[in-house]
Amino acid sequence: MATVAVSDATFDAEVRQSDIPVVVDFWAEWCGPCKQIGPALEELSDEMDGKVKIVKVNVDENPNSPAQMGVRGIPALFIFKDGEVISNRAGAAPKAALQGWIEESV
Repeated sequence: MATVAVSDATFDAEVRQSDIPVVVDFWAEWCGPCKQIGPALEELSDEMDGKVKIVKVNVDENPNSPAQMGVRGIPALFIFKDGEVISNRAGAAPKAALQGWIEESV
């Protein structure tokens, strides 16, 4: 399953009310490191389909969700499980590091 674009309006339904853990990627079009991890997150979304949902929130188009989460820099990644944040990290990382972080968190 490909990553899902989430807006401020759909954040609660897609993230907080999800039956499976959700990785939220707060990003922006102009952010180089965000674009760097994008392909890895797409691959992980396919590889971990059914176990984890990976969603992307464009911070320029949806300022409320990142503000509520206290996002100060991007890329910022949060893992939600049962509606609560269980882990978060900032900055780009290789696919293997992202995968390891997700697997150990969920």
